[in-house]
Amino acid sequence: MRILGIDPGLRTTGFGVIDKEGAQLTYIASGTISTVQLDTGNLPARLKVLFEGIKEVVQRYEPDESSVEIVFVNVNPQATLLLGQARGACISALVSLDLPVFEYTALQMKQAIVGYGKAEKTQVQEMVKRLLNLPTLPGKDAADALGLAISHANSSHLLSSLAKTDSSLRKTSAMFKAGRTY
Repeated sequence: MRILGIDPGLRTTGFGVIDKEGAQLTYIASGTISTVQLDTGNLPARLKVLFEGIKEVVQRYEPDESSVEIVFVNVNPQATLLLGQARGACISALVSLDLPVFEYTALQMKQAIVGYGKAEKTQVQEMVKRLLNLPTLPGKDAADALGLAISHANSSHLLSSLAKTDSSLRKTSAMFKAGRTY
């Protein structure tokens, strides 16, 4: 199985591609899609670069599945909204090519890669280097994207097993209390 990991960002979006065969993970490619050359006030143009960049990566490496980082709520609500739009452009590109999308928080990825959910980016870089037997450290955004791909590679068998279980045996993820959905 080939997995594409994406760490969305409006200025720089990281991507990482790995293959999983049994328990063996193999590095294929990684890099970034950058919008820093564009005017920061031209949001539509920046989103277009991200959308087209993700589509190009998918067409070049032909992954079977993708994993994308879930946006966290930031101190600055404007920054959170912009990040959400970048993430939306990335996910739209993936689904426009009929690629399954799985989502993980940064905490889940760091927990899976480093063993500590609040790990520093340098720790993620070092562990990704070790797990994929890379000669040098990947860039920070590419390392996060590779970490998302590795996280999905290690949990995808659980997700597919859950999907195959009888729906009457599964509990719903939403809980209702006093008219609210959680």
